Amino acid sequence: MTNEQIIRINEAMRAKREHFSSDAKFSQFLGINPAIYSRLKNGKLDGVASESTMISIARRLEVQLRVEIEWKTARTATFEFVYGQLSICQSESVSGIMCDLADIGKTYTAKYYTKHNKNAVYIDCSQVKTKQKLIRCIAKGFGVGNTGKYSDVYDDLVFYIRSISCPLIILDEAGDLDYGAFLELKALWNATERCCGWYMMGADGLQAKIDRSIGCKKVGYAEMFSRYGKKYQNITSNPALRMTTEELITGQIAEVIKVNAPAGTDIRAMIAKSGGSLRRVYTEICKVNEKERGQRGA
Repeated sequence: MTNEQIIRINEAMRAKREHFSSDAKFSQFLGINPAIYSRLKNGKLDGVASESTMISIARRLEVQLRVEIEWKTARTATFEFVYGQLSICQSESVSGIMCDLADIGKTYTAKYYTKHNKNAVYIDCSQVKTKQKLIRCIAKGFGVGNTGKYSDVYDDLVFYIRSISCPLIILDEAGDLDYGAFLELKALWNATERCCGWYMMGADGLQAKIDRSIGCKKVGYAEMFSRYGKKYQNITSNPALRMTTEELITGQIAEVIKVNAPAGTDIRAMIAKSGGSLRRVYTEICKVNEKERGQRGA
């Protein structure tokens, strides 16, 4: 691992540390011994942690180890909508569900929010589909011990959530959770009612799964839907925007290009190449930046 990579990891650690009440909580979040974190915090890098440990820390902090372009946030309609929803859920300890098209910026906004707001935890449910993995992942996100007996982890998590100011749990790709995890979420919601904000996100499949399960009278789904406001939030069909879905998506891609691509980039041509995908436009912008760097170095 290069010095530059280690410096980026330490910068990310310093920024994220502000969101935790103690070094011990932050060490739990990082998955390392508090003594190791103390030495890293004090600038003692050589021989303190193995390369595999540093890679794990980088993953937790979403630090890219390879050199990438500096990505600037475009405050698109989706960004403003989702950020506003998350702010309300956190400040008022209420819950909501957003079901909308994939690849419009929901996940990016949720990760950005947790990076810049204390006591907010982002969970990719596609990676933790069972109740055990889900609850342990939430606990780790808050810096609560997550490796012991499951009942102790659950009880400690509930106690901690009820003891801190305005926690928020964001559940992305929530449609991937198995049935047991959904029931456990209902239990955790009940245990932290009026103490914690919740926001569930997914594409059309999440709405279909919830509606189908309610229609079949599957235990837990009607109660869960009620707890999350009995309404599916979305941006693409919001009449207040006064634009079609295509206009919304195209406009958002143009905004992303304007703040991230080099000056003089043909925005229309890049939109066409992206095929209406924010993920693909990221690739196209990387290509343009790489080409420009190559020309400067020639």
